[in-house]
Amino acid sequence: MSRPLQRGISGGRIAEEGHCTENSQMRDKMYKEDVDRTRSPRDHTSLSLRFLANLLFPDNCNSSKSGLSDNGFGSDTFSLGGSKNRQNIIMVFLRFSLVLIVLLALFGSFWWAISISTTSRGVIFKGYRRLQEQLISDLLDIGEISLGPSRLKELEFCSQVSENYVPCFNISENLALGYSDGSEYGRICGLRSKHSCLVLPPSNYRIPLRWPTGRDVIWVANVKITAQEVLSSGSLTKRMMMLEEDQISFHSDSLMFDGVEDYSHQIAEMIGLRNESYFIQAGVRAVLDIGCGYGSFGAHLFSKQLLTMCVANYESSGSQVQLTLERGLPAMIGSFPSKQFPYPSLSFDMLHCARCGIDWDQKADGIFLVEVDRVLRPGGYFVWTSPITNSQGSLRNKDNQKKWTFVRSFAENLCWDMLSQQDETVVWKKTSKRDCYASRKPGSGPSICSKGHDIESPYYLPLQPCIGGTQSRRWIPIEERTTWPSRAKLTSTELNIHGVHSEDFADDALNWNSAIHNYWSLLSPLIFSDHPKRPGDEDPTPPFNMLRNVLDMNARFGGFNSALLEAGKTVWVMNVVPTSTPNYLPLILDRGFIGVLHDWCEPFPSYPRTYDMVHAEGLLSLQTSQLHRCPMLDLLTEIDRLLRPEGWVLFRDTASLVGTARALATHLRWDARVVEIESNSDEKLLICQKPFFKRQQMK
Repeated sequence: MSRPLQRGISGGRIAEEGHCTENSQMRDKMYKEDVDRTRSPRDHTSLSLRFLANLLFPDNCNSSKSGLSDNGFGSDTFSLGGSKNRQNIIMVFLRFSLVLIVLLALFGSFWWAISISTTSRGVIFKGYRRLQEQLISDLLDIGEISLGPSRLKELEFCSQVSENYVPCFNISENLALGYSDGSEYGRICGLRSKHSCLVLPPSNYRIPLRWPTGRDVIWVANVKITAQEVLSSGSLTKRMMMLEEDQISFHSDSLMFDGVEDYSHQIAEMIGLRNESYFIQAGVRAVLDIGCGYGSFGAHLFSKQLLTMCVANYESSGSQVQLTLERGLPAMIGSFPSKQFPYPSLSFDMLHCARCGIDWDQKADGIFLVEVDRVLRPGGYFVWTSPITNSQGSLRNKDNQKKWTFVRSFAENLCWDMLSQQDETVVWKKTSKRDCYASRKPGSGPSICSKGHDIESPYYLPLQPCIGGTQSRRWIPIEERTTWPSRAKLTSTELNIHGVHSEDFADDALNWNSAIHNYWSLLSPLIFSDHPKRPGDEDPTPPFNMLRNVLDMNARFGGFNSALLEAGKTVWVMNVVPTSTPNYLPLILDRGFIGVLHDWCEPFPSYPRTYDMVHAEGLLSLQTSQLHRCPMLDLLTEIDRLLRPEGWVLFRDTASLVGTARALATHLRWDARVVEIESNSDEKLLICQKPFFKRQQMK
């Protein structure tokens, strides 16, 4: 308890000693009560009581004793009408006025507190507790860092059940809480989502094969899947996999009957193209594959310069997302049955669903198809492959016939044009004209979203039954967009749509091109000195083959992604735009890249060991500047979960924050090196590598 401030007034009238003793006892009593109250986190008035005690009973008794004369007055006596007496009276008046104001404020606060609803009180109390937790975590971080790296305690390793742990996704727990109708697969984060241990890989884990070999062959032990799940896979893309001892091989480029190449060729012809190599000329670059199987469709399209994002529900075993990421292909966990896609409106040129498990007719308002329409660009394509669309099969199955009739009718009300139907595959084309919606018959199809509901970049919001994106300035048909790879360099007109100046965009690109050159100059000797040759490997290939899956935690314009591609690195980048920064995610997607919004105080929707490199430029400064920020150690622990063994982390930030991160890296057992960027710059670069720990080594 800090000592109270001394508030004696020089030359003022001195109280008698007995009165001082009484005041001192009263003040001590109030302080004692204050201490008792502060032990309860629910008491918000302790500081106010302490303040009142200092005002009512100032600690001037000891000082006054030294100035007393025999008659009980100070040696510097004054008349009743003197100026010092008037000053004393004014100060007393001001003091009691202030006390009155504080009492009125406390009374008003108390009255307001008991008048608000229970829900509001819960929100306020939650915010108060969050501030408390933040203060405690910050103090702990400061205390631990002050001990120095040599005395920091390393984090423990998680138990074996956490090898494939994905926070915020717990189907059994969600069902117990009453979630159903698809919402049990949703992302629900809470205090229990945080983990304070390091996730170890499975005991037989092996470093993934380098790209492009790793696209077609993965190690069985690296993912959670049973032999039965491999053999019973029934969808088109799942049939293209074989279990061979300790490997799973994928034959996405095979010429076998009904292979992915034939399937892609069929889709191209249905659109009116010669083959899938002409997708780029038709304006198709970004594809969203819903329920992607194990990514074989996207793997084949990648060879045609198309970028396919796989999105599927969380699965505890045999996960489509986990296997797709293990192959070095873009993927993330979604919550489609209950939430909107975490992507802006008008973001993809094609949406693909091949027996993806979505019942498009499940709800009478067709809300799933409305969400597809929202993320689909004008003139984009929706490809659906399902037994329901087979006309001969539907005639024999009345239920399928009913579903097919609903989807076909609803697609027409969305202003989609059905281009072709072959066997089980149907291709629709979204309208390029906004006035199509106004020309519909009254009451037919969903209405247009109002401005308040037409949110361009929703962050895990409920599905909306209205048509979104029609009021966006980004309503540009895919045929009118610049084709890839020129699309990555937006024109000044396109930049104006996003509120970005051409000069800023050009400077960003120039800086990142230089940074990538410097990064690789630093990483190459580190990679080859630490791992010159792995057992069984041939001579090391160029450094870009060491990396495939890259996570940029603070992407801004996507300049890091662009510079990697211009440097010839065969990587793909998950561009993450923090929710606390200006939202440039629509710009990133308009450049032909992929990305998502995310709050880094929450776990990222992905499986452990899915990224070869994590890049964070300015993220630590961003987190520090936030009022409700998360502890840096929690952030680094989440990065460790996402990072593959022997993977790399690059932090570029201020020298002080880089020093803090360097100290905390000891917690995670990372190898860390601080590098000077420029002699006259306050920024530094922290290069970390995650060691490859095996569970048997920990026993």
